[in-house]
Formats: sequence, structure tokens, C-alpha cells
Amino acid sequence: MNTRRARLAAALLTTAVALTGCGSSGSGAAEAPDGWGTLRTKGVDVSYPKGYAQQSAAERGKHNAAAAVRTEGGRKVSVITVQLGFTEAASAEQAAIAAEAGIQLGAKVRGQKDVELAGADEAKRIDFSFAATGEDGGPAEGTPVEGVILTGLDSSDTAFAIRVDAARGTLPEADLDRIIDSVEVH
Repeated sequence: MNTRRARLAAALLTTAVALTGCGSSGSGAAEAPDGWGTLRTKGVDVSYPKGYAQQSAAERGKHNAAAAVRTEGGRKVSVITVQLGFTEAASAEQAAIAAEAGIQLGAKVRGQKDVELAGADEAKRIDFSFAATGEDGGPAEGTPVEGVILTGLDSSDTAFAIRVDAARGTLPEADLDRIIDSVEVH
């Protein structure tokens, strides 16, 4: 029996060593382009494009572990937030259900799908849109806003949600893709 366990352990170690050598970066997350900033939290990191300003703990909402905001003409046109432990989920699917519940009333949820995030066993992407209310310094009332939430569990099984809201036309699709590719779950 000990020989069998030793062989199994050796096989697992060999597999782990082989997998460690795969890929170009150890983390799996894409490197952020020059000039981008990074929101770092204990459960997840995400980079944001030039033109955004990271908010201090006093500036961001009390439920956000990190946030970055882009403004134009004195109004917030795009916000990136990270929430940790926002629900007691046991899976990415449960975290996604809880995240959907936090989308404002009247929003159109366009769907949920699996997404690969570096460091996450499983993760979900939720796409939605809504009309801005014009409140809290956001886009003018009625402005179409596109949103994406990335959610799952970090290595300590704590639910995370990365939310990106942007007034239509203010965040190029290529930058949104780079934001998603930059996510590293730990």
C-alpha cells in the first residue's frame, strides 16, 4: 500500500512540475498595457486603462474593496469595482446569481456565461445594460450604460465580483477585453 501511495505521489508531483512549466507567465493573467493601473485586493487583482483614477477607501462605496473611476466633464462615465465576500456562495454559479441580484432594477441582463480568469477554477461573466439615473455624479439621466460582472471564488473560497460599468461609447471593446484578461484571482 505504501508503494502505491508513493507512486501516486510521484505521478502527481511529476504532473504538477510539468504543468508549472506550461505557459509564458507564471500567473496566467495577461500583463497590463503600459500606463494602466491595477486594483489589488487580497482575493483578486484587475488592471484598468489610462484615464481612470483609483479611489481611496473614503471615496469608494463601503462594500467595494477597490475601485477606479473615469470622469468626463465632471461626471463619472465608467466605474470598475471589486467586491469580496459579498455573498456566502459555494460556487461561481451561486456567486453569479447573487451578483445578478445586485444589478439595478430595470436593467436588461443579456446573459451569463463561463469565462476563464487566471487563478480561478471556475468563473462567470454577466453582461447587462441599463439607462443611467443621472444620480451620484454618474452619466446624465437616460444615458445607455453597458455593464459586465466577473464573479467566482478566490483561493480561500470567498466570493468576488469585478464590475465594469461604462456609458456607451466610453470604453472600447478592446479595453474591456484587456481588463478581463488582466484579472488574477489568488
